Amino acid sequence: MMKPVCLVLGAGAGIGGTVATKFAQEGYHSCLCRRSDQDGLDRLVSNIEEIGGTASGYLINAIEENVLEDLILNIEKDVGPIEVLVYNLGAQTGMKLLHETTLKEFEWGWRMADLGLFRVAKVLMPIMEERGSGTFLVTSATAAMRGNKNQHSHAAAMGGRRMLCQTLNAEFAPKGIHVAHIVVDGMVDAPDTLGKMLGEELFQQLRETKGMEHDGLILPKSVAETYYYLSQQHRSAWSHEVDIRAFSDTAWWNS
Repeated sequence: MMKPVCLVLGAGAGIGGTVATKFAQEGYHSCLCRRSDQDGLDRLVSNIEEIGGTASGYLINAIEENVLEDLILNIEKDVGPIEVLVYNLGAQTGMKLLHETTLKEFEWGWRMADLGLFRVAKVLMPIMEERGSGTFLVTSATAAMRGNKNQHSHAAAMGGRRMLCQTLNAEFAPKGIHVAHIVVDGMVDAPDTLGKMLGEELFQQLRETKGMEHDGLILPKSVAETYYYLSQQHRSAWSHEVDIRAFSDTAWWNS
């Protein structure tokens, strides 16, 4: 008998990979997808298998034509039914003024944040609708709620992602498909995102002063617990938008 599948698009060493591990621990077959670093992907899959879970890894370029569509159909045919979709593809191009933001960067952010989610929904929503159930967990950011200076690409992309989640929810929630837009409102203790952005030395300094025992950085393992909980909610009390932040951070609406 095939296991239910949790498909994670954007499975790095932070939120994506940790969420995939959590679902595998709970009995799902996790399909982990990322754009680069085959060795890192293999390590994530191996770590899941070492704790008794099952997983598959895929290196993909989500922007390429038919890649997402073919991936979903092949997993449905060869691996198992995708019961949970985690859309964790990033769309951050850096903090830039308007004259520094290229058309290519702006378009890339839209393709990753919005068009990719739309393409996935076009293929997977009808399949889930036929089964009468399914879950879309969509990682988002503070930029979806508020456009700050130097965030032309990111805020536009994430704002569009949020609205797409709302329109998908309006159409498919009555058909049994749970769509949750998850705002990660703060810095995540993740070496392959925040670590790369800050550099190894600054990242370690931040962890020592704000993270670790201080609990001031969002821990991927704790985020994974939230994602799994959302996937198991009873449909009489679904959460459709969730804000996640460390206890010591000021919420976006108060800052």
